[in-house]
Amino acid sequence: MKAIEISSKTDRNGHLKIDYPLELSESRVRVIILLEEKDRDFDDEKIWMKAVSNNPDFDFLKDKEEDIYSVEDGEPFNG
Repeated sequence: MKAIEISSKTDRNGHLKIDYPLELSESRVRVIILLEEKDRDFDDEKIWMKAVSNNPDFDFLKDKEEDIYSVEDGEPFNG
């Protein structure tokens, strides 16, 4: 496996644009993003929830057949 490390910046909207030419076209790539701990002013859970809610892989959960539980199921948790 080949690793490429580059530095980049985000735009005003927080979007990342990587301007790095690859000699591949129409190929799948894997991108790993590492953030400095000092720059962490975001909520990990909110980022995760946004990513999951917009991911088409989870669209099957919108089907009524997937709603198998109701408010009456289970017992309250009083931790």
